Amino acid sequence: MQLLNKEHKTPSLKTAEVQKQWLLVDAAGKTLGRLASEVASRLRGKHKATFTPNQDCGDNVIIINASKVQVTGRKSEQKIYYHHSRYPGGMKAIAFHKLIQENPERIVTEAVKGMLPKSKLGDVMLKNCRVFANDKHNLQAQKPVKWEIR
Repeated sequence: MQLLNKEHKTPSLKTAEVQKQWLLVDAAGKTLGRLASEVASRLRGKHKATFTPNQDCGDNVIIINASKVQVTGRKSEQKIYYHHSRYPGGMKAIAFHKLIQENPERIVTEAVKGMLPKSKLGDVMLKNCRVFANDKHNLQAQKPVKWEIR
C-alpha cells in the first residue's frame, strides 16, 4: 500500500486561517429564490478553493432593498409564512403581500435560512448575513464590495 505524500493531502481550514470578505447585494428586481441560493452558497464558502464543510469559511453578505425583491407566478398572493408561539392554538400565518410591507427583511432571511445547513453551523452562517429593507445600511466601515447576482 502506498502512503500519500504530505503535500497531496486535502487541506482542512482552521478557524484562524479563514479569510472573510464583505459583499453588498442589491435585491431590487431579483427573484427571491435565486437570490437566496446565491447568498447561501457564499455564506457557506462553496465558491472558495479552501471550502471546508465543518467550518464557517464563507463571506459576510449585506443585502439591501429587501422590500423590492420579486417572486414569480402567483406567490405574492398565495405564499404563506407560518410561525407558532409554542402554546396550544398559537399558530400564526401571514401572507407574502402583507409581510413584504410589514417586515421585508424576514422574507429574505427565511429564504436564505432554508438553504443553509440545519445545524448549529447553519445558525452561525446566518449571522453573517445582514438584511436591510431599503438602500441604507450601517455597515460602511466594513467597506463592502458590490456583488452583482445574475
